[in-house]
Parts: sequence; C-alpha cells; structure tokens
Amino acid sequence: MEATFRRNLTPEQVRPRLRSIALPVEHGGWGFTLEPVLLGLLVAPTLTGVALGAFALSAFLTRHPLKLWLADRLARRQYPRTKYARRFALLYAGAAVAALAVAAQFARQEFWSPLIAALPLVLIQLSLELRDQARNLAAELAGALAMGALAPAIALAGGADRQTAYGLWLVLGARSIAAIFYARVQVRRARAKGEPVRLGPAWLAMALSTAILFAAAWGGRIPWLGAISVALLLPLAGITFRRPPAPAKVVGWTQIAFGLLVAVATATGVRAGW
Repeated sequence: MEATFRRNLTPEQVRPRLRSIALPVEHGGWGFTLEPVLLGLLVAPTLTGVALGAFALSAFLTRHPLKLWLADRLARRQYPRTKYARRFALLYAGAAVAALAVAAQFARQEFWSPLIAALPLVLIQLSLELRDQARNLAAELAGALAMGALAPAIALAGGADRQTAYGLWLVLGARSIAAIFYARVQVRRARAKGEPVRLGPAWLAMALSTAILFAAAWGGRIPWLGAISVALLLPLAGITFRRPPAPAKVVGWTQIAFGLLVAVATATGVRAGW
C-alpha cells in the first residue's frame, strides 16, 4: 500500500529516505576505501594514519550526497532530498577537512603528493557521476585509483620511504583494474541469462595487471607477496567463469574479501622483505 501511494506522488511530494541520501549503497566503494587505509596503517601505523583514514571515510561518504545535491542544483530542481543532501555533504566534508588538518599537524613528513596526484581522477569520477554515468568503466576506474592514493599518503605520513609508499599504490591500482574488469564480467553474466559474454577484456586486464606487478617485484619496487596475492585472481576467475554467475551482491562481498587479502599480504611482504 505504501509503495503504491509513493508511486502516485510527484518527486516534490515524496518524503526522502535519509539513509538513501546519507549512505552509498555500492559494496565496491566501501572496499576500495577501506583497503588503502588498512594497507597504509599496516605498513606505517600512526595516529596520523588513523586521521587520514577518517579523512578517507569522510571523503567517501561526501561523494554520494554531494552528487545528489549538485545534480539537483545543475538541473535547477528543488526536491525534499536536496536540502538533506546538502546538509550531509557539508557535514561529511567538514569532518574530512578536520581529519585532514589533524593529519597535517602531526605527520612525520610530507604526505600531500599522492593526494594531489589523485585529484584529476577524483574530478573525472565526479564529472561522470553528475552525468548519470556512475557505472561507466572510466568512472569506476578513476574512483578506485584515486582512493588508492590513501595508502601511500598514510605510509608517507608514518615515515615510510617514497619507493615503499608508491609501491603500495601500484599494487592497489593493479588490483583495482583487475578486480573491476572481473566484477563487470560477472555482473554481465548474471544479467545475460545464458547469453554469451565476452571474457577477453577481463582476462587481458587481469593478465596485464599481474605482469606489471611481477615486473615491479622483480625490480624490487614492490614485495613479491603483493604481486602474488593479486595474481590469485587469475585462478579464481578460471573457476568462477566456468560456474553459473553469482549475484552482484556476492561478487561485491567476494571482492571486498579479496581486497583485504591483498592489503594484508602486501603489508606482510613489506615488513618481511618479501
């Protein structure tokens, strides 16, 4: 009854669900936010790193209500959700600025460079989302690669050397590219209802990501455990692509678990020297 009643209302009359405004619904975004924070803190655990983690979480939460607010503003619309989206966006943004200020106050050394380098990626993702292209491949890649900058920032703030710090970003970037192509294929398979789905792009992305990491590990740029952990996606894909497609939610949670494995393995490799 309630659902039928709500369908008969105009957008201006519908009372917004605050949870749908305040919290993003995608599982992948949470994983791509938490992985670099976890990796950075495992490599260089400091209170500054915790502050940068709070910044990352606040920035991630800002994105969704900010997108809703800007979309309504650009379309010259004023819905009940608009004011709540603005309030949540300003609240989260304020928390992000405060956390970043705390990190800047107590950091052991400069950590801004990876965050500045990630800014163009953030702008690409936001511009695509404002055009209702949040599921665009470029938007997903840009968002994941941008969040990966938190790992080197946290590591640098904790005193890690630049090669180690930026090596973390390389591992996470390769893992993100491989995982996004893998997940997109799995989602397409679930929606295709038995129709054939092209697997070539996913295999190519996973193979190239693995090859880049193995080359970096051979050159001493990243730990071998980081490269090997990302390479595990290849046999996983070999198994899952032969089975019936899993629901999107299962794919999302699986990728979060895989990302955490990569973070722990990479941090262990950094600390153990292999």
